[in-house]
Amino acid sequence: MGGGGGVTNIMVVVAVVLAVSSWLVPTRAGLSAAECHEERRLAVNACKSVLHVGVPSPQCCQRARVSHAECICPDVTPEVVAIIGDINRAIRLVERCGRRVPHHFKCGSITTP
Repeated sequence: MGGGGGVTNIMVVVAVVLAVSSWLVPTRAGLSAAECHEERRLAVNACKSVLHVGVPSPQCCQRARVSHAECICPDVTPEVVAIIGDINRAIRLVERCGRRVPHHFKCGSITTP
């Protein structure tokens, strides 16, 4: 994660929304670094509204459904978890996308309750 505060905040929201929902996406072997970078870029653009509106847009929810855990979970570091603070808020965001969040799902430094 890097960049300024705004980009970091967007990445935190994106990481949480995608991380706790990415268990639904079947993965394929060998996603390249470029493919993962593109998934993260698309997710940041699609999910910016979460910071301003507080709810994920239809585009953010779609991105949450198609992104791969192996691209998102490495960005869920202890620092990101500390910024998130309330994992239950993140779970509610994902549930607004119509996704059920499994109990005890581990992605990076997050384990859902």
